[in-house]
Amino acid sequence: MITLHTWTTPNGRKPVILLEELGEPYEIVPVDLRRNQQFEPGFLKLSPNNKIPAMVDDGAEGGTVTLFESGAILTYLADKFGKCLAPSGPARWQAMQWLHWQIGGLGPMLGQLGFFAQQDDAFALDRFVKEADRLLTVLDTQLGSSQYVAGDDYTIADIACYTWVQAATERLQAPLGDILASKADLQRWIALVGARPAVQKGMAWQV
Repeated sequence: MITLHTWTTPNGRKPVILLEELGEPYEIVPVDLRRNQQFEPGFLKLSPNNKIPAMVDDGAEGGTVTLFESGAILTYLADKFGKCLAPSGPARWQAMQWLHWQIGGLGPMLGQLGFFAQQDDAFALDRFVKEADRLLTVLDTQLGSSQYVAGDDYTIADIACYTWVQAATERLQAPLGDILASKADLQRWIALVGARPAVQKGMAWQV
């Protein structure tokens, strides 16, 4: 059985969506960030960086596998069940580079923008609005030449990017509304990915 220790954040929803895509059984253990449960000793044994999500697979070949970091969890699950990531070749590395682009850029920058959008710091807000615009332009340009983020196949790169873009669409309209609305290929992709039943179920998960 796959057990996810997670919460209702963009990173926390990524493995939920993938498991719904895979159609595999799983259990969710909520880690309530509002109550600082990510700092509790039991969770720190799973995720020493005190961040969600974390995963335990007690049905793994060779013994139980415990992982933290959403990108590692997505890659593990996609490889184990043979879906949403090519097993080898150029298609695999296209997906992996965009997955890591999201982890290293899109997610952290949109997260910082979300923070500074609530602060009285015009300099910081301007900086992160400009960086968010740059990153969303990169994504929009990529989607102008392919159906999905890493090519013509839906992959874990789409799942990783979608949760953050959707969160920005819903929560950051004040600083990003015009920026998001002007990107036609990004809007096409948001609708395409958002129409998937597994994505809808993963995004709707609540405690």
